[in-house]
Amino acid sequence: MASGSILVTGGAGYVGTHTVVELLDAGYDVIVMDNLHNASMESIKGVEEITGKTVATYSVDLLDKDGLRDLFKKHKIYCVMHFAGLKAVGESCQKPLMYYKNNIAGTVNLLEVMKEFGVYNMIFSSSTTVYGSPKYLPIDEKHPVGKIGEDPKGIPNNLMPYISQVAVGRLKELTVHGNDYDTPDGTGVRDYIHVVDLAQGHVAALKRLEKGCGCKIPYKIAGRRAGDIASCYADAKLAQEELGWTAKLDLARIPEHSVF
Repeated sequence: MASGSILVTGGAGYVGTHTVVELLDAGYDVIVMDNLHNASMESIKGVEEITGKTVATYSVDLLDKDGLRDLFKKHKIYCVMHFAGLKAVGESCQKPLMYYKNNIAGTVNLLEVMKEFGVYNMIFSSSTTVYGSPKYLPIDEKHPVGKIGEDPKGIPNNLMPYISQVAVGRLKELTVHGNDYDTPDGTGVRDYIHVVDLAQGHVAALKRLEKGCGCKIPYKIAGRRAGDIASCYADAKLAQEELGWTAKLDLARIPEHSVF
């Protein structure tokens, strides 16, 4: 189990709340941070009712770096699950600077604060809108990215919540944008995933992080170099006795601090 809390940014949103439920059910300590641009902390009350557990919540914006620092000072964070971002394609075209500021500058703030506090684990939840018009299908990890792209306040972020609001009369109708695409019925083709499956996928990623993702470096075995010996390592006891110095960082931390 993680040696600290899991910070879920955008944790009051649709996917975020479902992921928080799965994290709590899996035994993790969870902290939710959300700027409430298009969400409400009322959803977290529902999470607490479902799980019977209490969740620490913070209304903090990614652009508020001091607010981020205060949060990290209060909690020992093991990993950040990053859901906070704007992602509506139409709005991203109308307000590109707002999207760059929130999604890119906000994420940079988060990464810088994570580095300040020695937090190096992140699970980043993105949107397929970053791929733009696909060059091939199905999309895989090698597909080139294009766009960035959230729905205006008051409009649901995802299709099923939107359909639900139409069904109960809160919204008038569901708009299908375009019926002249080169598809079987002329409308856009998308793949859909149950939000619980999506949430459990993020928990699976966290469990993989705990095992250590590692980094596969290609190598080959070659002949000995002239002058090399079989073994060589030092006893640093005298440095500890005379200087009060001892090494504190293990091998796992060396690549984290490497500069490329």
